[in-house]
Amino acid sequence: MRNWTISVILAGLFCLPAVAQDHPKAELFGGYQYTHLEQTINAHGWNASITGNLNNWFGLAADFSGAYESGFKFHTYMFGPVIAARHSERATPFVHALFGGAHASNGSGINGFSMALGGGLDVKVNNNVAVRLVQADWLLTRFQGITIKKNARVSAGIVFRF
Repeated sequence: MRNWTISVILAGLFCLPAVAQDHPKAELFGGYQYTHLEQTINAHGWNASITGNLNNWFGLAADFSGAYESGFKFHTYMFGPVIAARHSERATPFVHALFGGAHASNGSGINGFSMALGGGLDVKVNNNVAVRLVQADWLLTRFQGITIKKNARVSAGIVFRF
């Protein structure tokens, strides 16, 4: 009986690190973005997102961005799933598929569809803060029946974890 009790206690102690490895319930990102739109537009701006993590590897994100160049304005608002590989204590790579809308204007504006497929790498500073070293997305847009496939967006910034 004594050996059995010691075995159960030791097994419980070895399981404690697995229980302690919790994931952030929500993440708030804000930072700089560089956007290349097909043809000759190279714009700079901001990117922000909020992700609700449903478990250790799956979450749902809302992503918003704005990019500007010489009076041209390009905004996106997209939503979708995020898959994160939280196997390391320090770094969290992730991928996402975001779908939503876009607004482009140069005086007058038009609305359209936008989709971003990509991912990035967050590096932990402490339990509540991480640095998003890179987020790279292939950005597809569709305005007035014309699909533009050769767009890219790269972001970096700060992630607050709750």
